[in-house]
Amino acid sequence: MRILGGVISAISEAAAQYNPEPPPPRTHYSNIEANESEEVRQFRRLFAQLAGDDMEVSATELMNILNKVVTRHPDLKTDGFGIDTCRSMVAVMDLSLFLTPSHQSDTTGKLGFEEFKYLWNNIKRWQAIYKQFDTDRSGTICSSELPGAFEAAGFHLNEHLYNMIIRRYSDESGNMDFDNFISCLVRLDAMFRAFKSLDKDGTGQIQVNIQEWLQLTMYS
Repeated sequence: MRILGGVISAISEAAAQYNPEPPPPRTHYSNIEANESEEVRQFRRLFAQLAGDDMEVSATELMNILNKVVTRHPDLKTDGFGIDTCRSMVAVMDLSLFLTPSHQSDTTGKLGFEEFKYLWNNIKRWQAIYKQFDTDRSGTICSSELPGAFEAAGFHLNEHLYNMIIRRYSDESGNMDFDNFISCLVRLDAMFRAFKSLDKDGTGQIQVNIQEWLQLTMYS
């Protein structure tokens, strides 16, 4: 419980400094807005090529997409995105919807167009940050480079939480490769959004019952 309390305290301290976008609404692919920009229309065409017949992206489809992307970037050291990692990424996007009452019925275990666009845009931004803070061009981010990279992504964490992240997502030498970096940031982003959706009064503190706690921990 001491470790758990430390994690919640660390998230509470950092939550005030992180202002994520609200969870994207789940809209069907065919619901094209009249005022969509050309950039969004181009992304919609890309989504149509990548998604399955149901016009949603499953964990397996996400894994295939991400692994195709990283093969084009030999400067990014990675073991590839595994199915468990991608299931977790899809789950935390679903989790942020579940914790928003108006979207609780929208969780499907897959990514709709808006969710995928939100995730994809974040991954592109975080990829640029990863390259920027890989100062020794090793293809990984070492523990000394990590705080700067996370702060550039909008996460101001304390030393205790950094150490926990390094133990969870880095190798024995403290180096974090690209897929672990992305997986960690996707989870951080989702957990901060979940915290803020539960912190309705903006006090930096939340109370959860056992059912909410299990949903937070087991599905993500």
